[in-house]
Amino acid sequence: MNTEERFVLDPGLDLFAEIERLRREMNAVVLAHYYQDPEIQDIADCVGDSLALAQQAAATEAEVIVFAGVHFMAETAKILNPDKQVLLPDLEAGCSLADGCPTAAFGEFLAQYPGHKVVSYINCSAATKAMSDVICTSGNAVRIVDSFAADTPIVFAPDRFLGAWVSRQLGRELVLWPGSCEVHEVFSERRLVELKVRHPEAVVAAHPECPAGILQHADHVGSTAAILRYARETDRRQIIVVTEPGILHQMQKENPDKELIPAPGQDESCNCNECPYMKKNTLEKLYLCMRDRTPEIVVDPALADRALAPIERMLELSR
Repeated sequence: MNTEERFVLDPGLDLFAEIERLRREMNAVVLAHYYQDPEIQDIADCVGDSLALAQQAAATEAEVIVFAGVHFMAETAKILNPDKQVLLPDLEAGCSLADGCPTAAFGEFLAQYPGHKVVSYINCSAATKAMSDVICTSGNAVRIVDSFAADTPIVFAPDRFLGAWVSRQLGRELVLWPGSCEVHEVFSERRLVELKVRHPEAVVAAHPECPAGILQHADHVGSTAAILRYARETDRRQIIVVTEPGILHQMQKENPDKELIPAPGQDESCNCNECPYMKKNTLEKLYLCMRDRTPEIVVDPALADRALAPIERMLELSR
């Protein structure tokens, strides 16, 4: 079957039923991030943030892990499950943070800071993880950094905005790799303030990957899971949400009586606050990757061994 034939599907095919059939036949688990399309979230066994999905990947007894997310997430699942098959609907589903921290350049950067411990955000490649002492997510970054003695010098990579937020939370200086998320850095402070003026009763929930200028206007700063929890717990009826709008699907399901207002990006002519990598996955590609058992995530065993220890350290500190 050539590539073109592979992507030609019977328009009458019930993809939800076929995915369910394949899931049973393969003994597979489907993990999906909150930023995935709503139909993928609805069919997944688990929908979560990076920490929850890593925990699910570590605990699953399924023989096949189908990861509806981006490459570094599926790669992490493979590192945690070297003997299991891990599938990703689209291998081009990458991450600007991971791509912006190439191994050689990161190695040269670390050489400038001998004696520093390295805390790396999970949004990085297996090679970057292998050069780290411990991995973190946006949900546990403060706890992970705080697990080191106060006088321990730390390099934090690859997200400088998340690292700066952690630094402010702890009153602790960190050496920051100069990376950023291309989605969260495009939110407009001016347009956010305009939204707050138009909706004076609304609260603002923002992701810590956003620049400090955005976060200073937030009533709550946290990971996607923390933003969802805040939306459930706040008594305000309007919430301005400053993160990738894929989260709105679960948030609206959990809060049908609340008005959710997505924060705009700087450019009114595009949906720049949507992650182009997350959106590469579709229900059709999810079905095809299960049907054909490809694309499969492969990680060099030696590299995986080096990357496993800092991931396991993160999971241990997150219990």
